[in-house]
Amino acid sequence: MSPSPRSTLAGLRATLRDVHGDGRGWTLLAVAAGWFFVLGLRFVVPALLPAITRDFPVSNATAGAAITLLWVTYAMTQFPAGALVDRLGERRLLVASVLVGAAGLVGYAFSPTFGVFLAATAAFGFGSGLYGPPRGIVLSRTFPDRDGLAFGGVLAAGSLGAALLPAIATGIATTAGWRTAIAVTIPGFLVVALALWRVVPGGHSSDAVPATDGGTASLRAVAVTVADAIRSRRVGLAVLGATLMLFIFQGLTAFFTTYLVTVKDLSPGTAGLLFGLLFVSGALWQSVGGGLADRYGHGTVLAAVALFGALPLAVLPFVSGTLALAVVAALLGIRLSMGPVSNAYIVSLLPTRIRGTVWGLLRTIFFTVGAFGSTVVGTMADRALFAEAFFLLAGLSALAGVVYLFLPAREGGRERASGAD
Repeated sequence: MSPSPRSTLAGLRATLRDVHGDGRGWTLLAVAAGWFFVLGLRFVVPALLPAITRDFPVSNATAGAAITLLWVTYAMTQFPAGALVDRLGERRLLVASVLVGAAGLVGYAFSPTFGVFLAATAAFGFGSGLYGPPRGIVLSRTFPDRDGLAFGGVLAAGSLGAALLPAIATGIATTAGWRTAIAVTIPGFLVVALALWRVVPGGHSSDAVPATDGGTASLRAVAVTVADAIRSRRVGLAVLGATLMLFIFQGLTAFFTTYLVTVKDLSPGTAGLLFGLLFVSGALWQSVGGGLADRYGHGTVLAAVALFGALPLAVLPFVSGTLALAVVAALLGIRLSMGPVSNAYIVSLLPTRIRGTVWGLLRTIFFTVGAFGSTVVGTMADRALFAEAFFLLAGLSALAGVVYLFLPAREGGRERASGAD
């Protein structure tokens, strides 16, 4: 029997109270705003690649390597950032992330050579990399019973940033240049840094690693706990699936705009709008993905997203026309719903007393491997194998779906992780 409208409304009100009560709504809003800018700017550069490569004449492979650099520096920051969360707290790391990211944007705006552009890319990757671990920990700690919903809301805000900021930037770039298009976002970063400092609770989780007499945690105890967490079947399968999906995501988003302009003969402005549509669709699905996982199970939702996500990748080379490509872009965005589901699943299984350290290490692993998706696609594009590159990504998406089919329910892992503390 389906629930009545009155009971559905009551449940919705209870959910909103859980998320927004006790001042937690401001924390959620500030973290979401930060992710809006941090993630959005990471996709402004791929969206502006046609203009950037005209200014700095480089091959697709080199452009892809620049995007890989952005994500590798992002990935390599995850482990130290996760460890710092356990010692310095979420607020300091979140604010530092936004400020360092703003410094990288200044480097972009004034880059006279491709070498300086790469240095700015590394700086922005480093700064944005500081955001992920404290974001995940503060959400998991602040919303323990609604983590799927909280993760979904924040990641949806990031997807909106990835949709709006690249589209706006491509429009500005046509008249004022790509450097100006990046520079106009710097004030937003500074405002978000102030908001995070004011509303995110200070200190850090009471579950942080206990100190020894020397003031530091036992390295051997930490190493054993980290190894136990990584060897878990649940964590291992979830990380493998996330790695495959991130590799696909990097390869797709790094060259989607370039593909539409150079192969599908769309204008840069139209390509930028379709790139934004992909993330608008992703934001809509992310806003419900966490809730669906809380209800139907994380493995079920992740497998469905990955298996379905193979279809639009496989048909993209055969589609032409703005309307048809817009439909494909919207379908491609569905795969973004796996982010909050995967994050909530993995974080909930990690030992709470070194959760930041382990989460940072795992993010370093799957983001480093996934970062090379753009290099692979760029290299294949230089060899006139753009279509084959999308077929490869489709096959990997189907493989990820199979991995997720074997993902166990997380409740047993949550109990085991808690018992290990």
